[in-house]
Amino acid sequence: MVNKMKQSFHGELILPDRTVPDAYLVTEAGRILSVEMDVPHDTEVIEGTYISPGFVDLHVHGGAGADYMDGTANAVRTANRAHARHGTTTIFPTTTTGNTEELAAMLAACAEVKASWGLCDGARIGGVHYYGPYFAEDKVGCHSVEGRRDPNPAEYEAFLATGLIRIATCAAELDGAEAFYRAATEAGCLVTCGHSNSTWSEMDRAYAAGMRHVDHFWCAMSSVASLRSRYGTPMQASMEQFVLAHAEMSTEVIADGCHLSPELLEFAFRMKGATRLCLVTDANRALDLPAGRYRFGHPVTGSWFESDGKVGFVPGQGLASSVVGMDEMVRVMARDTSASLPEVIRMASLTPAERAGVSDLVGSFAPGKVADVLILGRHLEVEEVYLGGERVDW
Repeated sequence: MVNKMKQSFHGELILPDRTVPDAYLVTEAGRILSVEMDVPHDTEVIEGTYISPGFVDLHVHGGAGADYMDGTANAVRTANRAHARHGTTTIFPTTTTGNTEELAAMLAACAEVKASWGLCDGARIGGVHYYGPYFAEDKVGCHSVEGRRDPNPAEYEAFLATGLIRIATCAAELDGAEAFYRAATEAGCLVTCGHSNSTWSEMDRAYAAGMRHVDHFWCAMSSVASLRSRYGTPMQASMEQFVLAHAEMSTEVIADGCHLSPELLEFAFRMKGATRLCLVTDANRALDLPAGRYRFGHPVTGSWFESDGKVGFVPGQGLASSVVGMDEMVRVMARDTSASLPEVIRMASLTPAERAGVSDLVGSFAPGKVADVLILGRHLEVEEVYLGGERVDW
């Protein structure tokens, strides 16, 4: 249901390049009209400390007990509602490794929710992030090893033909990776390299085929040290060097305070800037749940991980995605880096929207965009969430 009443959100508005204190964001019929400095007539005024665009999450696996790989519309809605409570208003449900039938069920569930979306369904689906299963064998991370494979044209071409996939990931060193990148580029996807131990030269070929993004920087990706196991000496340049050397390349960080130190978050921000660095949650089903043992991915074939309430991990192996929402990423990035508040919010809203090709609808307060609005408190806590001008109350 769209709120047809004219509204004015009053507070310090967060724009992509600045904040505007004591301003009014005017919306009507679920769309943004304008930014005004004087109170507009005949509007419902909604007060807040900070007025922010809704967050956009490019890389997210689930929440509140549900994983998108559960393959049901109910699981999709459960996760989407959980993330909306943390300020994410546009979401890209993300696959894990798994067999073709499991991936097909996940896509079908997302398509069902997207087609019938209503306010009670939570964050609006911007598209699916086809993430697993095309990972390098030595970089599978917490995903199920059994569900990993090289790109299969018959599989991915059918999935891309649905038109639902907007982000597509593959490790650059796999046989068939370049064909996958070209097909995903042709389908209009943001094409990414992830869970990869690729060299500069392999990244260069991927770039020529359309790859422009790298998933969760420093996590499950090649480094100069990791490439010695493949090539020995002389040491090889890795994904890190390639991303930092190419201005068009974008990447993302999990700023939960557990995956990356403040120094690494600051380094990523200084090197890529707010227009090429995205905040992502990479959150799993343990978001908003007590510490315990959970499945990552499919409820039967997915791998096991543990949550301590702060982060997911596999004992003795390493981290296993995050268990907190985008609001926590925003607070950590604001606390631990030199990024200004507009830059932090941009990395959680407009920049991911631009990279995923949905910035004509969401990500900032430009006239005509969807009125997805957050009221944030003084400490950047989410106080109220509006989807298309309607307040979320669940």
